Amino acid sequence: MNHVFLIGALARDPELRYTPSGTAVFEATVAGEDHIVGNDGRERKLPWYHRVSILGKPAEWQAERNLKGGDAVMVEGNLEYSQWEAPEGGKRSMVRVKAMRMEQLGYTPELVQDAGGGVRMSGGMNEVVLVGNVTRDPELRYTPAGDAVLALGLAVNETWNDRQGQKQEKTHWIDVTLWRDLAERMKELKKGDPVLVQGRLVNEAWTDRDGNKRNTTKLEGARVEPLARGTGTAAPARQSREPVAAGAPASRGHTAAPPSVARPAPPRSGGLDIDQGLDNFPPEEEDLPF
Repeated sequence: MNHVFLIGALARDPELRYTPSGTAVFEATVAGEDHIVGNDGRERKLPWYHRVSILGKPAEWQAERNLKGGDAVMVEGNLEYSQWEAPEGGKRSMVRVKAMRMEQLGYTPELVQDAGGGVRMSGGMNEVVLVGNVTRDPELRYTPAGDAVLALGLAVNETWNDRQGQKQEKTHWIDVTLWRDLAERMKELKKGDPVLVQGRLVNEAWTDRDGNKRNTTKLEGARVEPLARGTGTAAPARQSREPVAAGAPASRGHTAAPPSVARPAPPRSGGLDIDQGLDNFPPEEEDLPF
């Protein structure tokens, strides 16, 4: 299972491009805010900006609808993992949303202007549900403020038939973060355990060892349901990638507590705005799979 549901505003005008082999690619940035209540009872508005892609003929059909920046849309799709060789050397990877469906909403939402010249919806919907296998044993850590945090690596397998009818397989490597009570309850998960995770898609910025600014997209889990062994598809050996994810937990399914004020604060408008995190995508000449 690999489902993503977004309701937000187009942060800027979407674009249609073609790969060297002629594949149409419709790309848009959907933006909104998650309204989260902290342990102190105060509500935080956490901005999110997620790149969404549509491939093939549906991309051309979507482009004909002439959507513009500020339009409110609903997106249904799945998370897509990609890895490529960077021009400066070394491997790079990313997770983005591959849309199966994009529909314009029938109303004009309240918009928030960001520091980068784009817009986002005030509110919206940002929900992901995945079923996959834990890629390594997790390690429970604690922040200086005492909040438990557990980083999981999740391998989500996808199968499809290509144009010749041949079965194809791909594994999507998704990083998942769990907080506080949920993290502690899930710490017993082991490598290979199948789990269902529900949560929200978040962007995180970081600096690598060479001092380069990097960013990543991961899932912040709100609910985890460990599944019986044999119900999931075994995950293949994990490839080398950056940043390295930790494993995942076990126990019974539980829902996360509200995010704590002490947890690392997600970037705010002016920190994570329309273009931050959107410049490390695979080179445009790379062909895209269906």
